[in-house]
Amino acid sequence: MIAELQCMVLDCPDPLLLAEFYAALLDGEVNRPDKRWAVGADWATVHTGSGLVRAFQRVDGHRPPRWPDPRAPQQAHPDFTVRDLDRAQERVLALGATLLDGAPGRGGEGRRVFADPAGHPFCLLRH
Repeated sequence: MIAELQCMVLDCPDPLLLAEFYAALLDGEVNRPDKRWAVGADWATVHTGSGLVRAFQRVDGHRPPRWPDPRAPQQAHPDFTVRDLDRAQERVLALGATLLDGAPGRGGEGRRVFADPAGHPFCLLRH
């Protein structure tokens, strides 16, 4: 092994808002004290039980990706497995996500694509 993933960083206009979204989605902890990062107005983190850390940094003039438009590429997107896709969809929409593709009846029986509150695409996949 050459490297180990320490965290995944997403650019966004509001780091704390996006950290709170992902903390609720992943049952994580926002801005847990960690000597590796200093959190503040321009940087927030979410620690999860799996050990994976997500980080969010403020970017002035942030332009979100527009899935699936190749002129504004995804840049990166996480896939999450869920047991109940309909229930998971209901919960992420309540957290502020937007459904992009995969609504029931449109080929979304096993996969749904959403945007988080800052516009980053992510997928929910039936476990």
